[in-house]
Amino acid sequence: MAGTTVEWYDFFLYGVAAALVFNEVFFPALGPAAGTVASFATFAIGFVARPLGGLVFGHYGDKLGRKTLLVISLLMMGIATFLIGVLPGAATIGVAAPILLIVLRLVQGFAIGGEWGGAVLIVSEHGDPARRGYWASWPQAGVPFGQLLANGLLFLLAAVQDEAAFLAWGWRIPFLLSAVLVLIGLYIRLSVEESPIFKEAQAKAAQAAAAGEKQVVPIVDVFRRYPREVFTAMGARFAENVSYYIFTIVITSYMTQRLDVSSSFVLGAVMIGAFVHLVTIPVWGALSDRYGRKPIYLLGAAGVGVWAFVFIALIDTANFALTTLAVIGGLVFHGAMYGPQAAFLSELFGTKVRYSGTSVGYQLASVFAGGLAPIVAVALYTSFDSGYAVAVYVALSALLTLVAVASYGETRQRDLAQDHAIAPTR
Repeated sequence: MAGTTVEWYDFFLYGVAAALVFNEVFFPALGPAAGTVASFATFAIGFVARPLGGLVFGHYGDKLGRKTLLVISLLMMGIATFLIGVLPGAATIGVAAPILLIVLRLVQGFAIGGEWGGAVLIVSEHGDPARRGYWASWPQAGVPFGQLLANGLLFLLAAVQDEAAFLAWGWRIPFLLSAVLVLIGLYIRLSVEESPIFKEAQAKAAQAAAAGEKQVVPIVDVFRRYPREVFTAMGARFAENVSYYIFTIVITSYMTQRLDVSSSFVLGAVMIGAFVHLVTIPVWGALSDRYGRKPIYLLGAAGVGVWAFVFIALIDTANFALTTLAVIGGLVFHGAMYGPQAAFLSELFGTKVRYSGTSVGYQLASVFAGGLAPIVAVALYTSFDSGYAVAVYVALSALLTLVAVASYGETRQRDLAQDHAIAPTR
C-alpha cells in the first residue's frame, strides 16, 4: 500500500496539475480551452505507455518475481516525477518544454503499467484465501491515498499562494517532494518477502526446464490460454477507470472553467471524497469475500452509471457541500468495483502468467478508458454545453462493464496455486 500510494501520488499529481496549471505553463499560446485539451492529451499519453509497461514488467515479474519489479517501477516513477518538478516552461525553453514533458509522462506511464499487477499479486498470493478480497484491496486503497496527498498539497499551496506565485513555482513543490516519498516506499518494498505461491511455481518451472520441457513466454501463454479472461478484465476495468477520472480529475477543469469556482474549492471537495474512498475500499473488498466478487462489482458498475447524472446535477449548483456529496457518492460506488478488483483479476489467471495477464488486461483498458476520459469529457461538455453529455458517457461505460462482469462466473473460490485455465463457474 505504501509503495502504491507513492506511485499513484506521482501519477495523479500530474493529472491535477494538467487540469490546473499545465495549460498555462507548457501550452500558453493555445488559450484556456485548447490548452486544457493539450494538457489532458499529455495526461493520456501516460496511459498509452501503460500496456507496454504491463507487458515488460509482467514478463519479467512472471520470470524473476514480483518484488524486484516493484522496486524498479517505484524508482522509475519517482525520478520522472522529480524531473517534471524542475522542468522549465514554454516561456523559457519554447517547444522543448512540452516535448520533454511528454517524454517524462511516458516514463511515468511505463512505470505505473508494471506497478499495479505486482502490488496486488504480492498481497493476493501471500494472504488467507478466505479473506483475499479484503487483503488485496489494501494496495487499491493506496490509490485514493495518493490522490489525497496530491490534492492536499496542491490545495494547500493554492490556498496560501496567490495565483501568480502558484503558476510560477508553487505547483512544482509537490513534484519535488516525491523524492522523499519514494525513499520511504523503497525502504518498505525492499523489506517485503517474495510471494510464496510464486516461489513454488518458480521451483516447478526450474524442474520442468531441467527435464527439457519447453518454456512458453508468459504473454504468449496469456493470449493462447486466457483470451476470455483478458477481455473480461478489460471490460471490468472500463467503467471503473472512466468514472474515477471524471469524479476526480475532470471535475477540476469543469468547475473552474465552466462554473468559475476556485481550484481550492474543487480540490477540497475531492480531498474529502478521497478520504471516504480510502476508508470504504477495504470494506467493499471484505464484502466481496462474504458475498462474492461478482455481485459487489455489479453493484458498483450500476451505481456509477446512475450516479453520474446525480453528480452533474449536484456540481452544477457550485455549492461546496453538494459538490462534496457528489464526489463522495461517485467514489463510494467506484470503490465497490475497485475494492474487489484486485482479487477478481488475480483469480482470472494461473500463477506462471498471472503478472502478465493482470497487467495487460488492466493496462490495455486504461488506454481506452481512463486515458481518453478527460479528453472525451472536455470535448463533450464543450460541444454540448452541458455536463449531462459526460454523464451519458459514464453510463455507457457502466453498461459495458455490467455486460463483461455479468457474463463471467464467480471467482471467489479459486485456488491461486492452480496454473491452468479454469472454466468459469456461474
